[in-house]
Amino acid sequence: MGENRLKPRLGAVEIDFFYLWRYATRTALGVWSMSSTVAKGAMALLVCLTVSAASAQTAAVSDEELADQTLQAPLFSAPPIVRPAQAKLPKLRWDHINGSRAWTRAAMRALGAHGAPLVDMVPGDIAQWCPAYPEAEQWARKAFWAGLLSTLAKHESTYRPGVVGGGGKWVGLVQILPATARGYGCSARTREALKDGGANMSCAVRIMATTVPRDGVVSAGMKGVAADWGPFHSRAKREDMRRWLAARPFCKAPVDLASVAPMPRPGATTPVAN
Repeated sequence: MGENRLKPRLGAVEIDFFYLWRYATRTALGVWSMSSTVAKGAMALLVCLTVSAASAQTAAVSDEELADQTLQAPLFSAPPIVRPAQAKLPKLRWDHINGSRAWTRAAMRALGAHGAPLVDMVPGDIAQWCPAYPEAEQWARKAFWAGLLSTLAKHESTYRPGVVGGGGKWVGLVQILPATARGYGCSARTREALKDGGANMSCAVRIMATTVPRDGVVSAGMKGVAADWGPFHSRAKREDMRRWLAARPFCKAPVDLASVAPMPRPGATTPVAN
């Protein structure tokens, strides 16, 4: 097999460093007998050539490695991982309670799933509860129903997810009877399951998504939500819930600027009607 010796190029000249090494060695030995000074010079030349060869070889290898890396580099890099944006949660009445954000999230999620009939309809008495509701977008409508549950939980359980009332009958944030949960097809059907705040909210949404579209109202005539929850039968509690909801940003009706009389300028004379 032939020898594979490194022959880097300097411009258009191809250099064989093995040949230079052999030539320099012979030259140094030939002049050794002439003079020690000449011999030393020849040896110095030999060392310089050796160092030059090693440097050239290192540079050549680096270039080859660089070329290999360039060829192996991917043409396209993987796109960055995009994290799903967190859905905005409304500020509800229970926000001061530890863990309540999970209840809000569960209610909003349920309203976007099996609670869709609630969000899609406009109850006949909604103007009393949420004036902006008829023209509101989907998020604001969900916020209203989640808000209704949060203010109902104030009167049903004082925001205690594990509370059991009625002699062990009603359970959780909005006091749901396990038999009622099973009748409406809720996932949480036992007393222990209904003590989970998120599961309790999901079940409450499922119940309201049946009764409110059926009756066409939030609570008028003690129908709709009022058909299953006692606090609506108390005028004081009902008014407390209604006032709190009507004051929420997602329920405030926009001001009709066309119906608002302009403020008179200072010094202007108010016209007198004939």
